[in-house]
Amino acid sequence: MLADACDVFADGDWIESKDQSPAGIRLIQTGNVGFGIFKGRGEKARYVSDATFKRLRCTEIFEGDCLISRLPEPVGRSCILPNTGERMITAVDCTIVRFKPKQVLPKFFNYYSQTHEYLRAVDSGTTGTTRKRISRSKLGQVTIPVPTLPEQQRIVGVLDEAFAAIARSRANDELNLRNVRELFHSRLNAVFTERGEDWRTRPLGDVCDFQRGLTYKKEDEVDLSHNVVLRAMNIDLASHRLDFTDLKYICDQVAIPESKKVKKGSLMICTASGSKAHLGKIAFIDDDYGYAFGGFMGMLTPHGDLVPRYLFHLMTSGAYDDFIGAMAAGMNINNLKFDELKQFQVPCPPRPEQERIVEQLDSLSDETERLSSLYRRKLDALETMKRSLLQQAFAGAL
Repeated sequence: MLADACDVFADGDWIESKDQSPAGIRLIQTGNVGFGIFKGRGEKARYVSDATFKRLRCTEIFEGDCLISRLPEPVGRSCILPNTGERMITAVDCTIVRFKPKQVLPKFFNYYSQTHEYLRAVDSGTTGTTRKRISRSKLGQVTIPVPTLPEQQRIVGVLDEAFAAIARSRANDELNLRNVRELFHSRLNAVFTERGEDWRTRPLGDVCDFQRGLTYKKEDEVDLSHNVVLRAMNIDLASHRLDFTDLKYICDQVAIPESKKVKKGSLMICTASGSKAHLGKIAFIDDDYGYAFGGFMGMLTPHGDLVPRYLFHLMTSGAYDDFIGAMAAGMNINNLKFDELKQFQVPCPPRPEQERIVEQLDSLSDETERLSSLYRRKLDALETMKRSLLQQAFAGAL
């Protein structure tokens, strides 16, 4: 069992907010324990003074110690402490593991802690429904493999080499993914800054009809109905499309005017949100779904001389993001005012030029998504390879 292989198997210290100091001995918390890695998070570092360390009789932890989080996600994840250049203690929800040197190598266990077998064993000892956790005693009863030290060293060496190669591939793929997206946004932004002489600039309120969302009461909500009401959360921030996975329904007695239903060729906009990151984000409506939209959303319907997809691309550009950011700055309540939104300046080339721009950006967007999907699949494949190597390593197949 895990506890039997340790010289030290103890929980960290109970440190309350009143015990903390701006400097001193570093308090390592569950948020610093990644899935097999230590997360520095220096910007969120907490400390206790030397006097508090002595008064609370804290347990000092050292480079090479293993920390196991007894909280999600996932419960039981571990990391090895690096040399941070600071004295350190840890919080009560972290278990300090100092292995017997002649029995278990810390890196061997750290790799094992990332396997399905270990995580399943930990999960079987957890309690709680909304937030699982495991007691130190239950954690100590988890069975771990203990081959000979030379075999542990061999397995660690093989995994170190394989995981280093995977990390290099991951870094390259993540860089390529960022570059693909940055290239698209660079071209997108350039389109609206490199304007022709025949372009006119008009306020958004002059080129669109604005419609506020449907207001209804909480008691009007039902479990299921043909009256679907979209909410701000149904705007997918990544794709700028509607997400229909979490819908709200209202009873048939509520009258829904046609003006409160999403209309093909229009843009939905989030007008109120608890998150400024969501505020002002849009989705393009590519069909007449017949769904209503709620009070935290608005609908923008371009006039005939403005190509809807042209406006869509403009409102995913940096110019629009900057405009929304300036509107939201300093606001206590994240709520867009239509009167202010209508002042956003829309560069309007002749309609044939708008159509050419749309064709170009749609094509570039499709290619960007194709390449992004390719790199995401490669990243997923690398993660699958890691899991497979871990499985093989602890099944004696390496």
